[in-house]
Parts: sequence; C-alpha cells; structure tokens
Amino acid sequence: MSTSLSTTIMIHRSLLNSICILIVLFSCFCLCSSLPRTHETTRCEYHNQTLCSETGSDGCNETQECEESDKKHSCFVLWQNTTDGKPEVVMKGCFLNNGECHERDRCVGTNSKKELMFCCCYANLCNKDFSWEPTPPPPTTEESIPTRQTTASSVNPLVLTIVPLTLVLLGILIFCWLYRHKKSSYFNEVPTVDPHPMPPSPNVGLRPIQLQEVKAKGRFGAVWKAQWKTDTVAVKIFPIQDKQSWLAEQQIFKLPQMRHDAILRYLGCERRGEGFQQEFWLITAYHDYGSLCDYLKANTLSWTQLCRIAESLSRGLMHLHEEMAPTKTEGYKPAIAHRDFKSKNVLLKADHTACIADFGLALVFQPGKPCGDTHGQVGTRRYMAPEVLEGAINFSRDAFLRIDMYACGLVLWELASRCNTLETPGEYQLPFEEEVGLHPTLEDMQECVVHKKQRPVLRNSWKSHPGLLVFCDTMEECWDHDAEARLSASCVMERIASQARHNPPPLRITDPNLMDLGH
Repeated sequence: MSTSLSTTIMIHRSLLNSICILIVLFSCFCLCSSLPRTHETTRCEYHNQTLCSETGSDGCNETQECEESDKKHSCFVLWQNTTDGKPEVVMKGCFLNNGECHERDRCVGTNSKKELMFCCCYANLCNKDFSWEPTPPPPTTEESIPTRQTTASSVNPLVLTIVPLTLVLLGILIFCWLYRHKKSSYFNEVPTVDPHPMPPSPNVGLRPIQLQEVKAKGRFGAVWKAQWKTDTVAVKIFPIQDKQSWLAEQQIFKLPQMRHDAILRYLGCERRGEGFQQEFWLITAYHDYGSLCDYLKANTLSWTQLCRIAESLSRGLMHLHEEMAPTKTEGYKPAIAHRDFKSKNVLLKADHTACIADFGLALVFQPGKPCGDTHGQVGTRRYMAPEVLEGAINFSRDAFLRIDMYACGLVLWELASRCNTLETPGEYQLPFEEEVGLHPTLEDMQECVVHKKQRPVLRNSWKSHPGLLVFCDTMEECWDHDAEARLSASCVMERIASQARHNPPPLRITDPNLMDLGH
C-alpha cells in the first residue's frame, strides 16, 4: 500500500511538472507572438549643418556607423522651418538609448512649440526621411468617456484574447511553484524605500558660467569664450550625439600627471539641460590668441618666437607620449597618442608658448593591455601619415606615437613658413595646400603622400642659416616615409631647445637680389 501510494504521488508530481513546463513554454510563445518585432539600428544618416557649410563636403548627408555599445542606438533628426516654411536640417545622426525612439520605425516629430523640431526612430537609416505631425489638443471632460471607448474598441482582438489567457496561465504557474515550495514564504517583502536612491538632477551645483562668444566650431561641437566669476574660461559644448567624445576627452584630462604647461589646463565638466536638449560641457583655460593655425594666418614669427613655440609644442607631445612612474601624490601615467595632432589643435598662450588641446581621439596605452581601438584611419586627412592613408597600421603603441610625429613635422613646417627673420613670408598655407588644395579627398592625399611621396616644399633660403637648417632636417626626419625612422618627441624637443640656446636670430635679408625664394 505504501509503495503504491508513493508511486502515485511521484506520478502526480511528474505530471504536474510536465504541465508547468508546458504552461511556461506556451506563455512564452504567446508573449513573443504579441510583441512587435524590432531591428537593431547600426547605421544612420549623418548631417552636420555647420560642418557641411564650412567644408562643402564633410558632414553632408553621409552614412554614419553607430558605435558598438551595450545600449540600443536610434537615429534622430533636428531641424527648423525657414521663413518660407521649408524644413532646414541642423543635425542628423546616431542617438544612444532613448526608450521613446525604440517604438518608432519612422522619424515623425510632434513638437511645434519650440524653434527646433526633433524626431527619432529605430531602424537602419530611418532618419533619411522625416515629417512633422501636430500634437492633438487634450480632450475635454465631456469627450473623455467616448475617447476611451474608441481606444478600447480599436485594440487588436488577438491581444484581447492572449492577455487574459496569459494571466490565467501565469496564475496556474504560480500555483505550481507554490505547491513545490511549500516551506517557502508565500510573498516576498516589498521594500518601502528604494535601496538605490535616484542620482541628483544633472543641473544641481552647476558653475555660474556665462557664455559670451563662439570662438570655434568643429565636428564635435563649438568652443565658447565664457565668464566664470572673475575668470575668463573656454567652454567646449558637445551636443547629445557626441557624448562619447566628451567622455573620452575628460578621461584623458583626468589621468594622473596630466597637468603640464604644454597641455591645455582642464577645469571641469558638466551636463546641462534635460532630455533632447541636453548638452555636455568641457571647461578649460582660455587663451586669447586661439589656435596656432589661426594665429599664423594673421601673424608672422620672429626666430625667437619660432623656437619658443616649436620647443613648447614638442615638449607637450613628449609629455603625452611618455610613461611616468607613480609619485607620492599621483599614480602611474600611461603613454598617450593624440591621433589628431595639427596646428588647429595647438593653442597659443600670451607668452607665445604652445599647449596641446582636443583629446577626443586620443588613445591610452595601459601596460599589458591591447590598444582597444581597431579604427586606425582617424584624424584629419591632410595630416595623416602614409601608413594611415594606406590602411597599413601596426596596432602597437610605438606605431601610433610615430603617426603623431609625422604630423608634428608638418606643424613645424607651418611654423617655419611664417618665420620673418630671413625674408618676408608669403601668405599662410596649410601643409600640401599647394598640391591638393583646401578640401582634399582621401584619394588625393593617398596619391600625393603615398604614391608620389611628396612633402611640403623646404625653401632653399631656410638652409642658409644653421638654426633653420636644423629645423629642415628635423622636419624631414619627422615625416620620413619609413615610420620606424622618424624622430621621437623628446629628440625633437632637445634639438630645438639646443638651437634656441646656441644660434642667435639670423640677419634678415632685405635686398631682393639676394633673397632666394625658389623652391
């Protein structure tokens, strides 16, 4: 009798387990069938009105590959209507982790109260086309009841069937679980206080900064001159779609032992605004002369100024590239490659020393860890080394540092081309401007630098003075086609410092018959 009873109980339990498993499978099937299907967004149309109008090509309706992330990407469009009612696109691109966007496969805006209109969607290139639909007015009290009835009647009949059935099956499933765990509690305690308090509002404790004037614009935002209490500061403002660049740049600034005279001084970072209007601020020291590129367009350099600027910028590059042991107050500093070194990203201080800025593409080399970046072809085309243009980069620390040194050689050429000690320099030109113009394509630079192996022209007159001759040799060794033959930043700094100490300013040639302006 006992054996028969045990067998019966075991059969009942086995049968109950089977029923529970079938219920779970059926519930999952019903739920999955009722959910809308979504597609992962990996590509969006990219447009940057400012960049497009400045370059005529970059940022004009391109296809943007959304960065890999553990969060979902959406596509967005930000536009405004012109006086004649036509839409004018301000920005398009990838948009990270917004639940509202994931429910839409078309980009449709509804907000008409603000000057700028916004829409987002969740599908590849879904922001190529966009539209606007006015938000319907809220219903009155009398209209609320029929509105609810209409809404209820428009619900999919399949949903009305599946939802109650799923709830019933879920109840049976809970009963099965309780039956198998009689000794466990029937209910779990629900905490009355959230164990993880909400983070404070992003606008709490913001610095009282007053924006005054836009000084520069680029792919990753705008740089403003601003007032903070009694100090003048620079504020780089990143739009919401460039949040990753803001995070990357501040992480570089916050590394141990990054404070240096030849590195732009970092003051802080902030999030401003809410939702789609959110901006990301990077606050740094302000330098009235602006970028080295802008300064050279309007000014020439004496021999002393040339040496001072060249020595300080090479010293800054040396500090970036250097690994530094921990000190009593700060930790280990890893080597860093800038990856977008150019005269636009070098700022000039009031004492005519330089400091390096814009670390949005910088790469940190932690000991024993891989580079962590497989996108070698980044930076500004004009300053790309031959191996970058060819797509033949060895993804090692030294390879990336040598890419910086190639660009350093081009910046030294820009400095020398504006030196007024031997002759009156001509109009400022960017490196390779004479060969490829102002807006070269990648193919233009490949043909010029890789296939023809051209470099900026060194004037014969520069080689008539020992100091400038060393500058010429240094440039040529920095932009050598063989990456392994290039000079290090420390070697460049030592050479220029030596010339500044031992070579007096050369006599300026004023007789046009003696001036060698040939190439």
